[in-house]
Amino acid sequence: MSDVAELKKLGKELQSAPSAKEILDILRVLKEKFKVTESLLRESKVGLAVGKLRANPSKEVSDLAKELVKKWKNEVDRAKAANGGGTAKASTPTATTKVALRRASVAESIGTPPPKTPTTPTLGSQDVARSAKLDGVKVNATGDKTRDKCIELIYDSLSIGSTAPNDQILRKAQAIEQQVITDFDNVMGKEYKDKMRSLFLNLKDKGNPGLRQGVVDGDIPVPKLCKMSPQDMASEERKAENKAIQAQNLHNSLGAADQQAETEAFQCSRCKNWKTRYYQAQTRSADEPMTTFVTCTVCNNRWKFS
Repeated sequence: MSDVAELKKLGKELQSAPSAKEILDILRVLKEKFKVTESLLRESKVGLAVGKLRANPSKEVSDLAKELVKKWKNEVDRAKAANGGGTAKASTPTATTKVALRRASVAESIGTPPPKTPTTPTLGSQDVARSAKLDGVKVNATGDKTRDKCIELIYDSLSIGSTAPNDQILRKAQAIEQQVITDFDNVMGKEYKDKMRSLFLNLKDKGNPGLRQGVVDGDIPVPKLCKMSPQDMASEERKAENKAIQAQNLHNSLGAADQQAETEAFQCSRCKNWKTRYYQAQTRSADEPMTTFVTCTVCNNRWKFS
């Protein structure tokens, strides 16, 4: 596997890692294994994924992410200086613009906010909004106003935070709309509109950049995307939240069930009594341990463990 492909893979794993421990393991691999270059960071986009982790609520994660971004920036700067790029002086407005663009490109590739100048917008950064209108893209692909509007909405959602060229995003938006109308036998009825609305809402979710990037980069094929349910398209964080809600609902619905066994094996953390009822349920995959739900018979405190 090439370095670009491996870095892309690790970047996606960072976005979907369920715990701080797994994020730290990936960051350590990135720090110890790879010697990066500007082009490698730009092609793999791993720097964007690492840069976002500097705001992670885990101090250990945010500190390591900051350390890694700084390390990569120093490596890129040293490489540029060795190639004579560190001593270039901008003596004209054109040269100044070129230098600013290069700096913006390097900063974006490692997840660092680039210097702000009025002439060098950083396309794809969270500070610069993108949409079909702002990108100057006019959608007139089908000749039907409803279909073209749907393509425009999908373009708007795919372009959020993206550094991809306009034509690449437009081709993806057109392919998605064409796939949906094909799936519904070329009929623009309620099902077509509901599906397009669902795709638009899930793709524009700011908490789910991995879905957008996967579609634009081609890692998620258009036919597969159009068959996915809202639950399938949800981010890993959203899936974890939904799973926790389902488990809690199960706990609440069965909390006072007659089939629960009474035991004195568990102590209530609230009232310190040992009189409890409990039951077990398989709330995760079959190869993982069952979850035990416990209810204190004295104060009705409830808790669970697995």
